[in-house]
Amino acid sequence: MEQSGAQILLQSLEKKNQLLDEMIAQNGVQEEILKSEEFDMDAFDKAIDKQSGYVEQLERLDQGFESVYDRFREELIANKDRYRNEILRMKELIQQITDKVVTVNAGNMRNKALAENQFKKKRQAIGTGVTKHRVAKNYYNSMNDLNFVSPQFYDNKK
Repeated sequence: MEQSGAQILLQSLEKKNQLLDEMIAQNGVQEEILKSEEFDMDAFDKAIDKQSGYVEQLERLDQGFESVYDRFREELIANKDRYRNEILRMKELIQQITDKVVTVNAGNMRNKALAENQFKKKRQAIGTGVTKHRVAKNYYNSMNDLNFVSPQFYDNKK
């Protein structure tokens, strides 16, 4: 039973490590979408949804790891020599996971800045469209007023 507890902890860490690799790749996909000239909102939404799914999976893995670790912690501490290889592998995986979490967070911050720039461009384009519409409307109204000639010989006095 104790051996399987250590193996479960290792498997959980390995799954988390793989999931973080997928998140790093997904950050790259988001970055490509955000850097493209033609911003594809649908593709960006799909990428964000996929990233959200990864985050949910990570949370479940963390909760499961903590639950197993809480039950198995005393056994690991009491029998350090017996679980030496597993403990060393767990430390190695935790270090890799920590490094990857930093990479994911840095990618998220870069993508956030890129997204803000894309949204700023879209707002400016919308503002430009509104301005062009207003100018065209004013031009149309001005041109219509040019053709209007008020009566010249009409007596306004009563």
